[in-house]
Amino acid sequence: MKFDIMRDRLLDGLNDVMKAVSSKTTIPILTGIKIDVSTDGMTLTGSDADITIQTSIPVEENGEQLIHVTEPGSIVLQAKMFNEIVRKLPTNDVEIEVADHFQTRIRSGKSDFHLIGLDAAEYPMLPEISPDRQITLPADLLKSVIRETVFAVSTSESRPVLTGVKWQIKEDGLVCVATDSHRLARRKVTLEHLPTEEANVVIPGKSLTELSKILSDSTTPVDIFMTNQQVLFKTSDVLFFSRLLEGNYPDTSRLIPEEYNTTVTINGKSLLQAIDRASLLAREDRNNVVRFSTLTDNNIEISSNSPEIGKVEEEIQVESLEGEELRISFSAKYMMDALKAIDGQEVVIQFTGAMRPFIIRSVHDDAILQLILPVRTY
Repeated sequence: MKFDIMRDRLLDGLNDVMKAVSSKTTIPILTGIKIDVSTDGMTLTGSDADITIQTSIPVEENGEQLIHVTEPGSIVLQAKMFNEIVRKLPTNDVEIEVADHFQTRIRSGKSDFHLIGLDAAEYPMLPEISPDRQITLPADLLKSVIRETVFAVSTSESRPVLTGVKWQIKEDGLVCVATDSHRLARRKVTLEHLPTEEANVVIPGKSLTELSKILSDSTTPVDIFMTNQQVLFKTSDVLFFSRLLEGNYPDTSRLIPEEYNTTVTINGKSLLQAIDRASLLAREDRNNVVRFSTLTDNNIEISSNSPEIGKVEEEIQVESLEGEELRISFSAKYMMDALKAIDGQEVVIQFTGAMRPFIIRSVHDDAILQLILPVRTY
């Protein structure tokens, strides 16, 4: 195998696939990156067995030659070392040549590295994916869906299925739900083209976070394919595979109240800032709790009390306040996460009582719903 490539494009590709490589893998060859070179261009693959990322670099793009292939072939190179070498090469022209026994030579300017590679035939094959359960979302919308749900997944491995986000495709579109059993984030997306089969999968939160780093902020379409064990996100030059989580995801629909006793409409940004200030005094050992109380004349009070430090109270004017009086305590962090997901818009908060879950939605858009369980403070 022998080819020349532009260093900056090789680095871009390595940045993507390195997100899937882990030094903790039990399969030694997965500490490497697989490089395939053909007359069409180059493919880089990185994997930790849970996530697999493959990116392609064409021979030419917009009339510019990116790769010059002398002899096609494949090799697996130690990921961390290869990435560091490419990052520090002196010029933008890189020549890579593989000789007998996987001896690999990397040259750029006056630098000349020799690495021992591994047989690419030993590298695991990519899973087969069928197009029966396929949907397409623009990259920027997919990023938003991830941002608005993934923060609510559980960080505890005691119930592994809760460390993922449930994606369900039904006749009215895609519904994404995350919960750690203290809070819930739900995002609905209307789909232009429904797949031939319904789907119900749980995607690890970690996979979605890594995917989000790779996606662009453009409206480029991302094709999403689901099977029983894997999900594939496919853009024009990247394939991102993730294994799915096994187990029964709890039925979260019954957690969402049907009727409410108190409804508050408020500016999300000013509420977020007030809770942020109150949380400065919220005691760490009490899970960072703040109290929310309704007052008269369309006012609410956000307060926090810490016997060792002091207390804070702040009144906020709200757009509207309907229903019963209420005093409720909740985790400042959970409330701030929920308000950030709704992104500073006008929000409606609906309560059914001081010890019942309450929901937060945008006034303009009910596609995003956040639910939080209050904290008992007496």
